[in-house]
Amino acid sequence: MSTFETASLLIALAAVFSFINFKFIKMPATIGVMMLSVATSVALILLGTVAPPIRREAQTIVSGIDFHRALFDGMLAFLLFAGSLQLEANDLRREWKPIAVLSLLGTLVSTALVGGLCYFAFRGIGLPLPFVWCLVFGALISPTDPIAVLGIMRKVGAPKSLETIMAGESLFNDGIGVAIFLAIVGIVAGGHAPSLGQGIVILIREAAGGAGIGLAAGLIVYALIRMVDNYQVEVLLTLALAMGAYSIANAIESSGPIAAVVAGIFMGNRGRALGMSEKTRQHLDSFWELIDEILNAMLFLLVGLEVLVFPFNAKFVVAGLITIGIVLLCLWLSVAGSFGLLSIGRSRPHPGRITVLTWGGLRGGLSVAMALSLPEGEERNLILVVTYSVVIFCVFVQGLTAAAVIKRATKGDCVGGLCKGGHS
Repeated sequence: MSTFETASLLIALAAVFSFINFKFIKMPATIGVMMLSVATSVALILLGTVAPPIRREAQTIVSGIDFHRALFDGMLAFLLFAGSLQLEANDLRREWKPIAVLSLLGTLVSTALVGGLCYFAFRGIGLPLPFVWCLVFGALISPTDPIAVLGIMRKVGAPKSLETIMAGESLFNDGIGVAIFLAIVGIVAGGHAPSLGQGIVILIREAAGGAGIGLAAGLIVYALIRMVDNYQVEVLLTLALAMGAYSIANAIESSGPIAAVVAGIFMGNRGRALGMSEKTRQHLDSFWELIDEILNAMLFLLVGLEVLVFPFNAKFVVAGLITIGIVLLCLWLSVAGSFGLLSIGRSRPHPGRITVLTWGGLRGGLSVAMALSLPEGEERNLILVVTYSVVIFCVFVQGLTAAAVIKRATKGDCVGGLCKGGHS
C-alpha cells in the first residue's frame, strides 16, 4: 500500500472507531478507540488461525507503518504544542519547583529504580536482561503522559495547583525522558558510558537548548502576529511555530519536545493576551483542540494495532505483569521522594497528591514509540512486550478509574501548594 492509502485506512478506522465509541460504548475518546483497536487486532490474530492470509496481510500493513517516525517526526510536536497552549504562565511560576523536581529528579530516580528492580525480576523468571538494557526500559517507561486525565481532573474539581503540577510535569518530562533514553541507548550502541559531566552536558543541551529555541521562535511569531488581524494567518503562524521550533531543536540536537512546549506556553499566554483578538483566540482554541483530538485518536489507534506484530510468549507475558507492579511502585517512590525533598523545612504535602500523581501518571504512545525504535533482537522483543503491558494497564485500568481516585484522594486537599500552611 502507498503512504496515502495507509493514511486513508488509518483515518477511516479512527473515524469509525470514534463513532462506535461515541454512539454505543461511551468511554473517554482515546480509551474507546484504543479498546476497539486492540479488539480488532485480537480478532485478526484469531481469524489468522483459520485464514492465515488475512492475518499476514494485516501484519504486513501494520509492520509497514514506522510508528516511531510517525510520532517523533509528526504527531508529537502538535500534541505537545496543543497541550501547552492551555497552561497558565502564572500558575506555572507558582508551581515551578515541584514541576522542575518531578520532571528532572523524578524521571532520573524512576529510570534507575525501574531498571534495577526489572534487572533482578527478569533474572528471577529466567529472562536475564543486561543491566544497561533494563535502564533503557526504565528510561522509556518513566515519562508520564497524564494529559488525558486533565479533563477528568477539571470535572471532579481537583485543586488548581495539582492540575498545574500534573500538566507541567507531564509536558516537560517528555523532553527530559527522551534525552535520558537517547543517552542510555547511545551507551548500548557505543559500548561505553559517558562520564557524569558528559551526561550533565547532554541534559543541559537538550533542555536549555530546546527551551531557548522555543522561546526565540515564539518571540518571532508573536511579533508577526501583532502586525496582522486575520485569524487565518495567525492560526497558520502558530502551526508554523509548532513545527518550526520542534524541527530546529531536533536539527541541532536539542530537545524538540521541550521547544514545542515552551513555544506553546509562550503563545498561549503572551501571544494570546497581547497579540490576538477575541475572534482569533476562539479560532485558535478550536483549531488546536481539533488537532489534539484527531492525533490522539490516531495515536491510540496505532498503539492498539501494534498488537498484531508484537512477539508475545508466555514468559514475556509474565514479565509484563510483574513489570506493571514495579513501574507503579517506582513511580510512587519517585513522586514521594520528590515531594519529600520539596517539603524539607515545611509542612508535609497532602498525601492525596502523591496518590494522584502516581495513579494519574499514564504511559502511552511515547513509551511504545521509543521501544519500537530499538535495534532488532531478543532484548527489544522483551522490552516491547513489557512496555505494551504497562501501557495497556495504564490506559484501561488507570485511565478508567482516574476520576474516582482523584476525587477521593484530593478530598480535603488545600487549594494551593503544600497543606497546613506550606507552599510548594
